[in-house]
Amino acid sequence: MRIKQKRGRWREATVPTRKSHSCYASSTSHFYSTLFALSTLLYTSTPVTFHAIVSVLYNPDQIRKMEESIRIRKEFKPEELIKLVKDLEGEFSTETAAVELPPPLKQRIIDEILQRLTNLNSTRTDIAKEREAVENWRMEKLREAKLALVSRTSNSAIPHEEAGMLARALESDWAAICEEIGLWIPVQVVNTEHEDKPEGAEGFEEEVLPGRSLPPECHAELHTDYDGDAVRWGLTHHKASAADCCQACLDHAKHAKEGQKKCNIWVYCPSEFGCHSPDRYQHKHQECWLKYAEKPRLNFKDKYPEWYRNSHPSAPVVVPWVSGIVSV
Repeated sequence: MRIKQKRGRWREATVPTRKSHSCYASSTSHFYSTLFALSTLLYTSTPVTFHAIVSVLYNPDQIRKMEESIRIRKEFKPEELIKLVKDLEGEFSTETAAVELPPPLKQRIIDEILQRLTNLNSTRTDIAKEREAVENWRMEKLREAKLALVSRTSNSAIPHEEAGMLARALESDWAAICEEIGLWIPVQVVNTEHEDKPEGAEGFEEEVLPGRSLPPECHAELHTDYDGDAVRWGLTHHKASAADCCQACLDHAKHAKEGQKKCNIWVYCPSEFGCHSPDRYQHKHQECWLKYAEKPRLNFKDKYPEWYRNSHPSAPVVVPWVSGIVSV
């Protein structure tokens, strides 16, 4: 509208109307809606799109409740607990961070360990000596690294810039370093044999094999496993008794063709639980192996040696097989 002032001048005057009040309320509602949506983004993990921000309207009572809710969440936010958790996360991340050794230093570690194991002059089954040799090397190298770290002199074979990371790798990250360089030594298995035989008793108690009696020409030997070339695989050749297995060997030798290897060794599994062998097969009850050897040689006799059981934890103490050498 226009109103007249003094001296005949006219000016425009804006008079509040119902429409202008409505626009102001709508603008205020938009402002608080946007404010609440932004605060929701800060305190929740639920994604809020821009479209949702500009399209949702709230009345003054809803806005008041939202403001009150935000105020309460801020007041009861566990600031001290959050700070402690962040500090702990930082400590754990520092402790679990593995040491990255430079490739030349890593190669020197590998060469020195291999040299130490080469100088050991022990059999490949002597796991305890190998483990002891590697552990002695680690402790010696750790002392040398710590000395170089403290002395800060050029007399040490370990450069000062490498001494810190080497000491940490050998002391707290040794397992990770072993895995990284491919060093693995099997855990030594200690087999404890329970001896319940009467004092003074020697050897095995007299055993009775199931089935018919073995004839003298079978030359049966309990708890014995002979080596030889298989002329009949026992995996698919089962017999009801050791005597039947021996007879199968005699029959094979009798009917062998000219130039064919004749059976002169039979090996039988009398145990209902199967028989152990170092190969990858599961040998079952009543397996009958027919073999040939120009000069029969023992695999195992009576008991499996301790070094063998260390490398084969599933091996029993006593050899379960029954074998015999026949004349052909």
